[in-house]
Amino acid sequence: MQDIQAWSGLTGLKGVVAALKPELRRYRDERGKELLDLPDLPLPPADAPAPPRFLPEYDNLVLAHADRTRVIAADHRPKVFLSAGRVRATFLVDGFVHGAWRIERARGAATLLIEPFAPLPDSARDALTAEGERLVRFSEDGATTHAVRFAGDA
Repeated sequence: MQDIQAWSGLTGLKGVVAALKPELRRYRDERGKELLDLPDLPLPPADAPAPPRFLPEYDNLVLAHADRTRVIAADHRPKVFLSAGRVRATFLVDGFVHGAWRIERARGAATLLIEPFAPLPDSARDALTAEGERLVRFSEDGATTHAVRFAGDA
């Protein structure tokens, strides 16, 4: 219920959520907190790897949790949630925010700049590069050249 409230900004939802519970699938997180989901959605195995994902600015995943530590470490929050209510575009590794990204444009060239918050294993860098190439080509299809670069790389 707290996630619904955080996402929607609405209060007084206890009765509404209680009425919906019989129709929802219920889970418990690692701390025993009740989680609710739609009943017919398939669930991957607990050990299924989560592929890297690039999320846009103000993405629901980083905004819609009352307890955002489920997706972003507390020490990374100031790097994502900026002044004046700005929320940076982020990327996920194993389902958690591990950095930010942006596209730089110059004279027909589009470069996806990936800014990890901490060193990444080579396997994560390789997977982010592959996914990033698809992203920059899709979002900047009018560019004459496309590239993916990690901040700090020469």
